[in-house]
Amino acid sequence: MSDSAKVALLIETSRGYGRQLLRGIARYSRLHGPWDFYLVPGDFKQALPRMKRWGGAGIIARLETPQIAKDVLASGLPTIALDLKQEERETNHPLSKLSEISSDSYGAAQLAAQHLLERRFQNFAYVGVRGRVWSDLREQSFCKHIEEAGYSVEVYRGPRSKREREWDREQHQLAEWLSNLPKPAGVMACNDDRGREVLEACYNAEIRVPEEFAVIGVDDDDLLCELADPPLTSVALDAEGTGFRAAALLDQMMKRKVRKPQRLLAKPLHVVTRRSTDIFAIEDSDVAAAMRFIHENATKPIQIDDVVRYVAISRRNIETRFRKVVGRTLHEELQRVRMERAKRFLLETDLPIPQIADAIGFGTPSYFIQVFRAAHGVTPSRFRRQIRNETS
Repeated sequence: MSDSAKVALLIETSRGYGRQLLRGIARYSRLHGPWDFYLVPGDFKQALPRMKRWGGAGIIARLETPQIAKDVLASGLPTIALDLKQEERETNHPLSKLSEISSDSYGAAQLAAQHLLERRFQNFAYVGVRGRVWSDLREQSFCKHIEEAGYSVEVYRGPRSKREREWDREQHQLAEWLSNLPKPAGVMACNDDRGREVLEACYNAEIRVPEEFAVIGVDDDDLLCELADPPLTSVALDAEGTGFRAAALLDQMMKRKVRKPQRLLAKPLHVVTRRSTDIFAIEDSDVAAAMRFIHENATKPIQIDDVVRYVAISRRNIETRFRKVVGRTLHEELQRVRMERAKRFLLETDLPIPQIADAIGFGTPSYFIQVFRAAHGVTPSRFRRQIRNETS
């Protein structure tokens, strides 16, 4: 007989977000288990096993149907739910007694909005999915941040009936809706699945991406995004780190050391830029060329003189025009882009600081540390420790 805890995982394996959560859970199990898992590969619709007969001790589940929710509550086992609806979080609802994993939809949409605003768009749209709390939250946050910047957002509502939401029917409606939007525009899709559908609708409507519409999704399902046409830009979430923390919480719940419901957030990490947003909606062609040169060469040891030589006009001329259009100097933009690349290296790799400094175009580690501390208030090493402590 095995002494391993038996845990049921009702988490979709067909999506990057679910797979990342599962990787984090598996990592915790390797370090602190082992656990025995019940897992059915596939999409959202799954079934709970007979937990008492199986000997189950805990559950992490997306409660996709009323029957799954009923079965989970009837089991009486420590449970962590994924993305409860707002009404399910109300104190009088039985599911409110469960702990929960949810994505930081507010933060993800904020990053998406910032990304599109940095590309100087003035027209914006949001395409969500009806009935999903995380989609509604991302819509609210995206609209809020775009409106705070002085612009408005067109929101696609989609058909109400389930039959009309079948993609072979809905794609024509979405294509027509997109065709009537002002161009160029920055479009946020609520997740990568929806982002791929937006790209398909753009193709059907003969809308060029990214020249007319720049499209960004959420979850950074790398396989899904790379297979899109064009490859889809996406906001990466710390799903794996959240899966690890969820497993640690469930372990404490199964040991009766935690009894009050807890809420874990999968925080956004950064935007993974791909071809679908690889453009700047800047009417001044020289400023657009300077911006593109900076973004494409920021990891090289370039200087402002290199930018000036590329655009082939006087330094005073391009500096004045660039600042007027972008709101930053050439130097400030170069340093900003390098800092964003630096944060990705610090989050995603174990490279030592001198190698990161070299990889993002800084001549010396000391200068990199000085610039990073001025931008973020801490040294690169402390930034890395702080982020990793939050996500492990």
